[in-house]
Amino acid sequence: MPLLTDSVQAGDLTLANRIAMAPLTRNRSPNAVPTDLVATYYTQRASAGLIISEATAISHQGQGYADVPGLYAPEQIAGWKKVTSSVHAAGGKIVVQLWHVGRVSHTDLQPGNAAPVAPSAIAAKTKTVLIKDGAPAFVDTSVPRALELAEIPGIVEDYRRAARAAIEAGFDGVEVHAANGYLIDQFLKTGSNQRTDAYGGSIENRARLLVEVMAAVTAEIGGGRTGIRLSPVTPANDVVDASPQPLFEHVVRQLGPMGLSYVHVIEGATGGPREVEGRPFDYPALKAAYAAAGGKGAWMVNNAYDKALAEKAIAEGADIVAFGRPFIANPDLVERLKTNAPLNEVHRATLYGGGAEGYTDYPALNA
Repeated sequence: MPLLTDSVQAGDLTLANRIAMAPLTRNRSPNAVPTDLVATYYTQRASAGLIISEATAISHQGQGYADVPGLYAPEQIAGWKKVTSSVHAAGGKIVVQLWHVGRVSHTDLQPGNAAPVAPSAIAAKTKTVLIKDGAPAFVDTSVPRALELAEIPGIVEDYRRAARAAIEAGFDGVEVHAANGYLIDQFLKTGSNQRTDAYGGSIENRARLLVEVMAAVTAEIGGGRTGIRLSPVTPANDVVDASPQPLFEHVVRQLGPMGLSYVHVIEGATGGPREVEGRPFDYPALKAAYAAAGGKGAWMVNNAYDKALAEKAIAEGADIVAFGRPFIANPDLVERLKTNAPLNEVHRATLYGGGAEGYTDYPALNA
């Protein structure tokens, strides 16, 4: 029986262990450019079998929060090269999470202070982060406009171009962010998609953008270097679907033939309960549907895992377990899990924005 600390293959990626660092937004890349401090942060955590970077905007339009990184300008690629080179020098593997936030944005963050874009002109009842007087400020998102049909191929092209830029920047691969109420998830779910064209209505239509993006990215860099993140029932960022089980089983059946590196599934509510009241979901059936469609690569699970739950998940057939906030406070989380060492507590006040405090100053065991 495999152990959490055993190596595993994820498509083209050979990982030293089955512990992944989940993507974690930290708002420390001014002007969307990763800094030397960002490189230090990720390098400290290079013992993870796989680091999934914080969500990274594929375009200026795709940005939804202040001081998050991008992957669409030369200076951003140069900043990420420092990160990936440093992580690789420390023996780590790192992929970038490709992100378009859709309606979860604010006019202050958009090109020309335009309205954010979405499948439909429905505001998200959620907050985003702006920097006001040097400090993070949580504000309501702006009312979006519905994307025109003719604009959608350009969005797909932005994902393809960002995937190519990721390889240029030295990443081992990419994870397409199709979860947590951002653009692709907004298209998937009935609560945010009221379109009546080829991208709305039926499950097949609502999944069309996801399928087109994944086809473009895998054609550009190969399926074995491409992962995807899904969140079937999370209420994050005000998304809901009337029938998530058939929707997501359809999605994974489309992904099956693509030869992906991994599928990353958030179980329950992102950062919340593993069982969402009134939204039961059969995750083993989802995994079975993926396998039946020829899905290969690794199956990654995520949400509120501790060591005991993670070991149980691996014993029951998961390939990788992603840990989020424990990696913020514990740069050497892999060693702590191996040795059953106590974990540092997260400083919530320093999660978003700022400098080294609460970012690169958490002590390792050997300190």
